[in-house]
Amino acid sequence: MGSILNPGNDNSFARLIYSKEKGIFVDKTDFIEKTNDIIDSESRFIAVTRPRRFGKTVTAHMLAAYYSGGCNSEDLFRNLKISESSSYKRHLNNYNVIYWDMNSIKDGYKERMNSEILQKNDVNSIVDYLQFITVLELKQVESFRLAIDKNPFMTGKSLKTALGEICKETQKKFILIMDEWDLIYREYRNNANLQKDFIEFMQSLFKSDEGQNCFSLAYLTGILPIKKYNSQSALNTFDEYNMLTPGNLASYFGFTEDEVAKIVKSPQCRLSQNELREWYEGYKINDIAIYNPNSVCKAVSRNECIGYWSGTSSNEEVINLINLNYGGIKDDILRLIEGEEIGFSYGNFQNDLVNIKSEDDIFCLLVCLGYLGCRKNETASEKSDEFPDISECEKNTDAGTGSGNASLPVSLKNKNRRTAYVPNNEVRFALIDIVKHQNWYNRMKTIRRSETLLRAIRELDGDKTAEIIQEIHNSSAVSLYDYNDEKALIYCIMTGLLWSALDDYICHREDQAGKGKVDLVYEPASRKDPLILIEFKYDCSAEEALKQIKTREYYKRYTDLYSNVILAGISYSTKTKDHRCLIERLDT
Repeated sequence: MGSILNPGNDNSFARLIYSKEKGIFVDKTDFIEKTNDIIDSESRFIAVTRPRRFGKTVTAHMLAAYYSGGCNSEDLFRNLKISESSSYKRHLNNYNVIYWDMNSIKDGYKERMNSEILQKNDVNSIVDYLQFITVLELKQVESFRLAIDKNPFMTGKSLKTALGEICKETQKKFILIMDEWDLIYREYRNNANLQKDFIEFMQSLFKSDEGQNCFSLAYLTGILPIKKYNSQSALNTFDEYNMLTPGNLASYFGFTEDEVAKIVKSPQCRLSQNELREWYEGYKINDIAIYNPNSVCKAVSRNECIGYWSGTSSNEEVINLINLNYGGIKDDILRLIEGEEIGFSYGNFQNDLVNIKSEDDIFCLLVCLGYLGCRKNETASEKSDEFPDISECEKNTDAGTGSGNASLPVSLKNKNRRTAYVPNNEVRFALIDIVKHQNWYNRMKTIRRSETLLRAIRELDGDKTAEIIQEIHNSSAVSLYDYNDEKALIYCIMTGLLWSALDDYICHREDQAGKGKVDLVYEPASRKDPLILIEFKYDCSAEEALKQIKTREYYKRYTDLYSNVILAGISYSTKTKDHRCLIERLDT
């Protein structure tokens, strides 16, 4: 009927259905059964927030196409999962739906903000415009207009009053679907008065009985969780499912392992599931592995795993957050990129981009924005029911966690704690690109150590190389892994060379070469730089590692291309806990 009231099914979900034979379609329509189950219940208000490009809008369009009385969607949903549900026919196209796409609302207000009709009706902000344009569409339905006009106190901006009169007259409630609910907090982040007006408007709809009684279902999407004031949610009537507390809806936003397994079996896919996993998975939400759906679709269509997600918006927010440097966040970001995991608290997070008071708040935002994954902590101390000693409490407070609850039992404190990590290659390279262009990048200890390691290898300095690998081995990043095989050794050297080899080398693991597979190859972008072949030995000697490179002729496939080849054998002893390294230049 309109763009706001009872929209038709010409939307992203419908287009996905109509083109599913030509592209990738993953049927998640069984999510509708979840929303059907809560219609007209006390739990009928839900908010799902996820990073951009995780399927929020297409899901909102799916719900609009299913519920809207402006659609005839039986053909659209035929043979999809929801059609098998007992509730399917009962709710199909049976509601008056109000659909708010906040990006469109913003654009519409900008285009008309100086128009005579808005000035005449005292529409002075996007919040006023949201109400005004919705009431305007409601009045296009004659029975709605007659009901609204019965109220002598009705104005163009009294949406709650208009909805109340319509529901009273028709004895039928609305369904509200709001996409990008948090736009005001992201794009008008410094306008406190506008934010106050917006949240008061939302509270008038969803915190009062008069407002709540107008809705059979309300569904919000966004990137940021619902705004908090002090410790309270501004809309505590909503059940929230966000990246910090995802609840049981994880599998409906993003692709699961099983769904990607089916995608890679399709004729148009020439990528392996392992490639897609390394690049786009890693968001472990309630122990469910989630892939970025937009990136998977683009990678399969283009037959190339690169960073698609990171190019869909500006990284300015992340840059600003990192440069605040609360709690040494710059160092922590480098550690996370290298593979380390870091704990944080979300208990005091205000859920916006302005009220940032600690490193914890920055971690929370990076998780919500999709630049970090997070999981619940599972360490032994977190399972303890004992009170911590005073010294531990003081340490936690001094560390600047921002929790303010050091006197609480560990078991209670850690209910608000999560562990952050970089989820996949796509995000890792996006973060690398961000930090590389900061003026503090070359001053960081981690960067200098990486450059020193590469220089030591290129100068054939085995002792210095072993010393740096030992330092990396003793760091907290490597302690997360069982250091009991050659893979752990490989991780050490890859971590150490990550920053210095970024622009000048391409790294290959277990590359087929000669009479077997060499553990690690650093292939230079320029023929002027040396090719580096590295073999690792666990509880064997560095001499044996170097000898294996030669006897199995790992270098043979490269000598036609590179005249400068460096061979490195690295060993680790479980008895001495020491590393040794021998490095030679291949005599060609």
